[in-house]
Amino acid sequence: MSEKPHAISVQNLTMAYGDYTVMRELNFNIKTREIKVIMGGSGCGKSTLLKHLIGVEVASQGEISYSGQRFLPGTEAADRIRHSFGVSFQSGALWSSMTLQENIALPLEQYTELSAGDIRDVVDFKLSLVGLAGFGHRYPSELSGGMQKRAGLARAIALDPSILFFDEPSAGLDPLSSRRLDDLILQIRDALGATVVVVTHELASIFAIADSALFLDVETKTALCDGNPNELLDDPTADPKVRRFLSRGEQGA
Repeated sequence: MSEKPHAISVQNLTMAYGDYTVMRELNFNIKTREIKVIMGGSGCGKSTLLKHLIGVEVASQGEISYSGQRFLPGTEAADRIRHSFGVSFQSGALWSSMTLQENIALPLEQYTELSAGDIRDVVDFKLSLVGLAGFGHRYPSELSGGMQKRAGLARAIALDPSILFFDEPSAGLDPLSSRRLDDLILQIRDALGATVVVVTHELASIFAIADSALFLDVETKTALCDGNPNELLDDPTADPKVRRFLSRGEQGA
């Protein structure tokens, strides 16, 4: 029996802007239902890597595959693969002129043939999943930062994606709100059976949700490790930069 392909596979990926190389020769895999954290110091290319994974940026070299199918932005195959993505941006990226219900309904109206009544039911269900039942009539400006993050997550899961991407989901949140969001990410992963990729430098979140973590090093412009953060912290043979990051909370954005 042939081995099932990884949910995401990255091979020899080099990210560059002109002559400036951000990261070179990245190689890593992400299993189905795994939560992979991309971590590292400021300017190492964490968010840039996420943009490559979702096809906003195109690699200078190497390739990205989803379930064994190569991902080439601009092709029909890539567009089909993208339909399995849910993306939650750092800002929430909600339309300020729309209510939460209208924000979450938008992808359902664009990409499904559901009736208006069915869309309302789906929207109400997604809001309930993130703890925002009854808030569908509110505008983003009427919500706290933590509620806006959860609303962004509700929109990201509107189409029941098999792969979820998060860019600094806990940025700007107090510790309690951040922990609640971590718990919600775990719950959503289990509810949808989704594979999750999270860009973050928040240590509490890394240890709370990561099955594995990829550390990007701004100096060598490559990944220094890929493993469970708890095991990396306890491993005396792990790269000192990684252990310092995980033990002292070196800040990165």
